[in-house]
Amino acid sequence: MDKLKERFYQNAQAMVADIKAFQKENADKKVGEYNVSQIYGGMHGIIGLITETSKLDPEEGIRFRGYTIPELREKLPRAQGGFEPLPEGIFYLMLMNDLPTFDDVMEVSNNWARRAIVPKHVFTVIDAMPLHTHPMTLFSMAIEAMQTESEFTKAYRNGIAKKDYWDPTYEDVMNLIARLPRVAAYIYRRLYREDKHIEPDPKLDWAANYAHMLGYDTLEVKRLMRLYLTIHADHEGGNVSAHSAHLVGSALSDAYLSYAAGMNGLAGPLHGLANQEVILWIKHMQKDLDCESPTNEQISQYVKKTMAEGKVIPGYGHAVLRKTDPRFTAQMDFAKKYIGFDPVIDLVHRIYEVVPPILGSIGKIKNPWPNVDAHSGALLMHYGINEYDYYTVMFGVSRALGVLAQLIWSRLVGLPIERPGSITTDLLKKKVATSTQKPVEKAAT
Repeated sequence: MDKLKERFYQNAQAMVADIKAFQKENADKKVGEYNVSQIYGGMHGIIGLITETSKLDPEEGIRFRGYTIPELREKLPRAQGGFEPLPEGIFYLMLMNDLPTFDDVMEVSNNWARRAIVPKHVFTVIDAMPLHTHPMTLFSMAIEAMQTESEFTKAYRNGIAKKDYWDPTYEDVMNLIARLPRVAAYIYRRLYREDKHIEPDPKLDWAANYAHMLGYDTLEVKRLMRLYLTIHADHEGGNVSAHSAHLVGSALSDAYLSYAAGMNGLAGPLHGLANQEVILWIKHMQKDLDCESPTNEQISQYVKKTMAEGKVIPGYGHAVLRKTDPRFTAQMDFAKKYIGFDPVIDLVHRIYEVVPPILGSIGKIKNPWPNVDAHSGALLMHYGINEYDYYTVMFGVSRALGVLAQLIWSRLVGLPIERPGSITTDLLKKKVATSTQKPVEKAAT
């Protein structure tokens, strides 16, 4: 450790201890409308954003414009002969605040097909990076590289009126969403399929074309891709990826820069990268136990061992939800409906039986239930998509639908630049002390 680094660490220890003690002693003390634990705790529970496209209810789960995931699986249009909703439909719903007809969905799909040509320099940027680069790094770089095509940036430079900001933003959003499957599939084929690429098929819907370019042209994978890209599409505005995109977009950065910021947040282990962590944890359990299908008792002991080592159980818990994530339930239903026995999927379902009671027995864990990441990797692996480093890219392709639909609305409504206040620990201590002082009684006259 260099001297500066060591000196910083030694000096900081006293302040870290002081902050932790202050938090513990004053967690419930109010400072204005909120308490100390919320200020230090990632702003959990603080309402400070407008997001029109979806709302996450702790007890009911995610609702897209008021509709639950089971309702959308029933009501959204499907591909001809298909059984799962088309992602174009949920984008239409979030953008229009109205359920689409099949013709509406086909209009969106055809619109994206016409816009899907990716500039050559984007592939050059991807190809310039070493093969050990993480897929999410390549994905973010490719999105930034497409920023050269931004209609909003051109319009702003030419002096567009504020009331018209939404118009070129709409164009950027539609172009970006249209091109994402091509970019994401290119990254996959370069890293995992010897740089042998598959051209898009404009006759296919958005999700099916993505599966086709990845190299999985079966009806089964296309069906899974339609569900996957639908249920991951949005999760209200406070999660890291949506909030990052909103924050950067509020500075009037264009759709490409805003969405790239969201993807850099999605790449974090506590957010979208968790789907990768779930599969890694399951693989480590199978290896450590030397067993492909451990018993529930073995799973229980391994869970307790993981927690005793100070680690979390990946795929379990959620900052807002207080029930099983409906997106997990949709994937479990998909597996039971369309897939026979699969050892990894069976293990995911039995982990679901074992983990919640263990986590629930620990009083401080508010949500012992699985989230969407607990299941998605197992479905992808069943169909041969085993490259778990890549799973978050697929998540990102889907998340574009909600994040970018909201960006159009933000520009249309004219939401201002986001600028919350912050405070130092010393000032917060003074505010807490002031707020807890008893008023001085007036002397008797």
